[in-house]
Amino acid sequence: MEQTSSDSGWRGSQDAWLAAAYEVLLEAGVDAVRILPLAKKLGLSRTSFYWFFKDREELLDALVSRWREKNTGNLIKQSEAYAETIAEAMLNVFDCWFDSELFDAKFEFAIRSWAIQSPELLAEVQRADRRRLDALTRMFGRFGQDEPHADVRARTVYLVQIGYISMQTEEEVSARRKRIPAYVEIFTGKAPEQRELDRFFARHGHAG
Repeated sequence: MEQTSSDSGWRGSQDAWLAAAYEVLLEAGVDAVRILPLAKKLGLSRTSFYWFFKDREELLDALVSRWREKNTGNLIKQSEAYAETIAEAMLNVFDCWFDSELFDAKFEFAIRSWAIQSPELLAEVQRADRRRLDALTRMFGRFGQDEPHADVRARTVYLVQIGYISMQTEEEVSARRKRIPAYVEIFTGKAPEQRELDRFFARHGHAG
């Protein structure tokens, strides 16, 4: 919802304030997410902020909610997506690592960095980790893995990716694509079929 006023002009929108806060969080960390600098960034008055948020804490809570819904929600959704084989199921999860609309790695890094100085957010991140790991464990279970093996495979998949993010690993997309078949085979114990790889690469705008 946008707000306008004849005496003060455009007040912005909740999404505009949240988008600005997101950009600053990624660029400079949570300590830089302040109302006055955000108002200057948007070209709005400081008081415009209070049409949409009670205070800075409510804005920060909204950022965390957006991260939870996007990164955790989509990872779980992808782990539950239809697949005929465990290799195809793994490729559904890999969609997250290739599509920032599904899983925002920079947002993930910023949230985890913020959690270092916030016990409350650290607890939230740990809850998200458990939910994501549980979803991946269930995915392996659907394809016949017993609980101990499903748990270890889920942890291997997840902790490798979080390691990529935490280390801010820079890697050419072409190099990542070449590694996909081996990653799938190592993570699942099953080599992906060419048709599964072709569908995966087509989803991301590349020939198999």
